[in-house]
Amino acid sequence: MTRPSHPAARIIIALDVENRDQALALVRELPAAQVFKVGLELFTAEGPQLLREIKALGKDVFLDLKLHDIPNTVAEAARIGVRHGAYMMTIHASGGEEMMAKAAEVARTEADKRGVAKPLLLGVTILTSLKNESLASIGMVADTGAQVLRLAALARKAGLDGAVCSAQEIEIVRRETGPGFLIVTPGIRPAWAAAQDQKRIMTPAEAVAKGSDYLVVGRPVTQAASPREAFQKIVDELPA
Repeated sequence: MTRPSHPAARIIIALDVENRDQALALVRELPAAQVFKVGLELFTAEGPQLLREIKALGKDVFLDLKLHDIPNTVAEAARIGVRHGAYMMTIHASGGEEMMAKAAEVARTEADKRGVAKPLLLGVTILTSLKNESLASIGMVADTGAQVLRLAALARKAGLDGAVCSAQEIEIVRRETGPGFLIVTPGIRPAWAAAQDQKRIMTPAEAVAKGSDYLVVGRPVTQAASPREAFQKIVDELPA
């Protein structure tokens, strides 16, 4: 399983910006960062060409589209992700075991066919913007931890490489899934940054101590007066 080899490699920079120029400027501004997240807003605005441009700068792309559809549709999207050279991709675990398993199978087959590494496929559990009352309002059991655990276990059973969960659930997910399963943690906020719209948050050092493999960090770095200095400040918080 691919795990980061040094503190800076743990940090995934979320390119939560409006356009290509802003995104590429941030990639160039952060030479020590290796993985950059392209989410739904930016991908909708700029499309696959941006992924190629980020890769041309020697960086890895975390394609965070949170795929959720019938199994064949999600599998074909995973196949296209392989063709675009995505390093990581997200799939909503709530889409079910069949959907996730089909995506994993097709991604593996396409990667083997092309002689490239398969993207790390990550099951999205419960969005970090949701709390217990949010789950209740959409008819789910109002227990975030239990829902995260159930979906992470399902993702592992389906053959995905890891799960996306908030830092609050790292320990229970690790106990359930074991050491061979990646945990990617959004909602990371250094002690000196504002929480903004994330609800279940934690500092970088705390998340790593609990067992997170990758930390997704956006605005504390990308909206800082000096993104490079903010990035290094977070790296300095992490254990070597």
